[in-house]
Amino acid sequence: MYFLYVLKSIERGRRYIGIAKDIDKRLFEHNSGRVRSTKAYIPWHVVHKEVYDTKMDARNREAELKRHSWKRNELFNSLGI
Repeated sequence: MYFLYVLKSIERGRRYIGIAKDIDKRLFEHNSGRVRSTKAYIPWHVVHKEVYDTKMDARNREAELKRHSWKRNELFNSLGI
């Protein structure tokens, strides 16, 4: 099982989309500065997650959201972020 997750920076309001097999472990990596693209915006919290059976399905959804701004904005608006 794989997850697509959306993080939001608690202090700066920045948003990040990623995939992981273990969300808790990945959130720890983001919040401990181990992820270059997110370490400047620590701390983060999970605001949304979607469950997928395969890594490929999760990766395809991630690519869809990152490639199409209207789909990403639609998701963010539905989450109120």
